[in-house]
Amino acid sequence: MENYAVLSLETHLFFARIMKEHGLFLEAGFPCADAAWMERADWFRRQFEDLLRDTVELSDGRVNPLILDSQELVTEFTIPAERRTERLSGVTIDSRISVAEQELHPGCPIRSDRELTGAVHGINRRALQLLDGFIDFKENILEEVGRCRLFTANYPLLIKHILREAKLYRATVQELLEDRELSYKNLTETEEFWNRIMMEHALFIRGLLDPSEVKLIETADQFATEYQELLERARRQDCKALGLTEETLAETLKYRDFKAAGAEGILDCKIASIILPLLADHVLREANHYIRLLQADSRE
Repeated sequence: MENYAVLSLETHLFFARIMKEHGLFLEAGFPCADAAWMERADWFRRQFEDLLRDTVELSDGRVNPLILDSQELVTEFTIPAERRTERLSGVTIDSRISVAEQELHPGCPIRSDRELTGAVHGINRRALQLLDGFIDFKENILEEVGRCRLFTANYPLLIKHILREAKLYRATVQELLEDRELSYKNLTETEEFWNRIMMEHALFIRGLLDPSEVKLIETADQFATEYQELLERARRQDCKALGLTEETLAETLKYRDFKAAGAEGILDCKIASIILPLLADHVLREANHYIRLLQADSRE
């Protein structure tokens, strides 16, 4: 039971933040003429923000220190990026949640706590219901954009990208509710998923940088190519003899440093782009999350 609660809290600490930011990116990408779509995106943003707030309140002293140390929840750039993005977009962001996450203490429950388990179970059920609706919303956006009946500043590939992440979150919550564990049965599938996510980040970064940022565009393009090659090599090899985890980890560590420099440069107004500061921090946190998964894999 303790493991169920801890794994659930750790899942929501990462993914609920990712989802609330998806809502913000979608909202900010719609033109003013599409107020109904903006309002719907904002509703999901607020719901996931509430879910994250409730998760943080339950998490002090109950989270693995590796999660807190990984900087997948918050980075040094998160709060400044939230405040800058709030000013630029007009979308309200409760940075007190980020402050509370920075102050979380590690630890795991030493005995069964029925009250905690019940509260966590309720959060899991809420998340599942929200995700069903959010996935439908993202699919509707993609369909309307594909039929040229809706405009958004977000690439169609980006919408597919955040849709895949929502489906992974939903599958994770479903597994927790059904088995009360996370099996991580197929680490190859995990690497394939996140390598694709990393590749697409590079494609988005490349496309959102100002054309004058030639060196950064070339670097982003190189990362996209390298992750594409990792994906292709994985498909050609036997799953039991991949041997690509260490290479992928080394690549992702380099990529993390590139993203961190990008987040800092955007916050300091030293990089010309149409990248929201919070988007730069968002992709950095996802790289940190993937690095933790890869490091856990390499230790086994």
